[in-house]
Amino acid sequence: MGSYDVSDESPERRFRTLFISDVHLGARGSQADLLLDFLRYHDADTIYLVGDIVDGWALKSSWHWPQSHNDLVQKLLRKARKGAKIIYVPGNHDEFLRNYYGTHFGGIDVVENTVHTGVDGKRYLVIHGDIFDLVVQNARWLAHLGDKAYDFAIQMNRFVNFFRRMFGVPYWSLSQWAKQKVKNAVNYIGAFEQALSAEARRHDADGVICGHIHYAVIRDENGIRYMNCGDWVESCTALVEHDDGHFEIITWADHLRKPAQVPQVAARAA
Repeated sequence: MGSYDVSDESPERRFRTLFISDVHLGARGSQADLLLDFLRYHDADTIYLVGDIVDGWALKSSWHWPQSHNDLVQKLLRKARKGAKIIYVPGNHDEFLRNYYGTHFGGIDVVENTVHTGVDGKRYLVIHGDIFDLVVQNARWLAHLGDKAYDFAIQMNRFVNFFRRMFGVPYWSLSQWAKQKVKNAVNYIGAFEQALSAEARRHDADGVICGHIHYAVIRDENGIRYMNCGDWVESCTALVEHDDGHFEIITWADHLRKPAQVPQVAARAA
């Protein structure tokens, strides 16, 4: 597809709804520049920010806020001013916003969770998902330790891919590969999906849209449509709803602005 000759004010593609999660602004691994690039060419009537948009954990340990992170915040605020409905569902890394449920700032509504109604009338529970992660809820010290290990894996991943680019070899995720080989990680993903699907059923919803584990997927789980947005640290994925009602995961993984197939991205108990 190559580069698109479109302006910042006229995105090439417009969707009914856009779901973004796990951007981790403030963390060194955040690929905010790629999300900013994605938002230049994609727009939506409604945008859901499905948690961990800002990484309060990372900012507490070491302040890191480059210009691209500020530009992304400004980009979202501009979209709100231009009429996009933006709903922010905080996660565990931006849990400081959980003190502001029901508030409205800069055109953005902060809610604990919400229900999105699709074109066909089906109801989807929108929730970050960390409350179904026993590690986060019951052993926060272990979650923070895992977060540090994940950040180290991201740094090693960049080192590996620096040399891969030198030899013209495609991008490859070290941490994703490693986690896919670990049986416990695979079991964790399955248990998380089942728990979220059960929660959707308790809300009398037809499906659930979440984030948290950095594993982008759309699948049916015992009659419930389970959809995870992925993340903007490794996989750079967004979930979109088209005007005809069908959902799609878009991967924005390279600087050529070329949508790619959904990767099997790694889980992160973040």
